Amino acid sequence: AVLVSHLHFDHLSLGSLDMIEPKIRTLLLPSGGTAYLADSFSFPAYELRTWQVWEKDGLRITAVPVDHVGWRYGGDEAWMTESFTGYVIEYHGLKVYFGGDTAYDQKMFVETGQRFPNLDLALLPIAPIEPRSFMRRFHLDPREAIQAFVDLDAARMVPIHYGTFINSTDEPGDALRELENARKKVNLGQRIVA
Repeated sequence: AVLVSHLHFDHLSLGSLDMIEPKIRTLLLPSGGTAYLADSFSFPAYELRTWQVWEKDGLRITAVPVDHVGWRYGGDEAWMTESFTGYVIEYHGLKVYFGGDTAYDQKMFVETGQRFPNLDLALLPIAPIEPRSFMRRFHLDPREAIQAFVDLDAARMVPIHYGTFINSTDEPGDALRELENARKKVNLGQRIVA
């Protein structure tokens, strides 16, 4: 299954889907996501609402709450109010949390961790960071990602969503440097793999 967390161009890339189309057996998107797919795609696509589950061949994927925005063009902001999601992927006893893009909301992370105890891995975004006054409404910074990891009570964390697109005032390398600085302030041993 290919998972799309929200509809922004850096997450729902129609060109990328085109390139990997022969390998896609199922595409999962948040609410409203199929409206932006080309009719020519040959794979099945399903929209998942928060806490909705999709299952096939021992693979279980649950849409989980995140705090972001889901519109694609700006003009669709009024009706694309729930077009973003995270996922928990379960397969052969392994449980992985994928946060997509999200701001920090402790209640949301704690609830997900309680519904999915013993998460093996949390894939959490750590950028864009600056300007923080704006970005905090939509994106975790490295310190908040570590707190979300603790809230989820996962065994390990892998940072994602950094160093690819320039959409902030961060300098290259800032996200990993700030992650390392934040990691030094908490006692998590080798649980964060960067």
